[in-house]
Amino acid sequence: MKSIVAKALFNSHSYAEYRKLVTDLLSEGKSTGSVQSDSLTNYSKLNEARMNRLEKTITISEDVISKLQNLDNHYIWLVISEGWCGDAAQILPIVNKMALDSNKKVDLRIVLRDENDELMSHYLTNGGRAIPKIIVICKEAGIVRTDWGPRPKGATELMANYKRDFGVVDEKIKTDLQLWYLTDKGVSVQEELVEIMENIKYNRL
Repeated sequence: MKSIVAKALFNSHSYAEYRKLVTDLLSEGKSTGSVQSDSLTNYSKLNEARMNRLEKTITISEDVISKLQNLDNHYIWLVISEGWCGDAAQILPIVNKMALDSNKKVDLRIVLRDENDELMSHYLTNGGRAIPKIIVICKEAGIVRTDWGPRPKGATELMANYKRDFGVVDEKIKTDLQLWYLTDKGVSVQEELVEIMENIKYNRL
C-alpha cells in the first residue's frame, strides 16, 4: 500500500495545476478521465464555474483554522478527483482554502481517479469508485492515517434517501445535491475534516 500511495504522490498535482489541467482540457472540448462524452464535458464546464465562484466566496471558520494550525504533525491530503465530478467541484475549493489557512500543517495534492486504479481500489465506497476521496497521510511517518469522502454526511443521506425512494440517480437529485452544497456553504466539509484530524491528534490513530 505504501508504494501505491508513493507512486500516486509522485504523479500528483497541486490545486493550481489541477485547475489548469481541467481548464486546458475544456479548451480542447475534453474532460479528464478515460471516458469522453458531451455530458462529462458539460459537467466539467459547470464545475469550472462552481469552483470559480467558491474560490471567491468560501470562508474558513476561525475555529477550524485554529485547530488545523495546532495539529501536532504535518499532513498531506491526497485527493482522488476528476474534473467532471460535481461533488469534487464543491469540495476541492474548500479543502484547498483549509490547507492554505493551516500555516503549512497541511499540503494538498490531487490525483485523477482514472489514472490511479490501484489507489482507487483501496478506497471504494460501498464497492463503488465514488469521488472525491481524501486520503490523510502523516508526512513525518509517511503512512496513511485515515480517509474521508466522497461527500459530507448530510449530502450522503440526501443521496441515499433519494435512491431508496426512487431507485435512480437522475438530474433531479443532482440538482438537489448542488442546492444542498449551496445552502451548507462548506460548513459540513470543514467540520468533518477537522474532526478526523482531531481524532488523529488525540487518539494517535
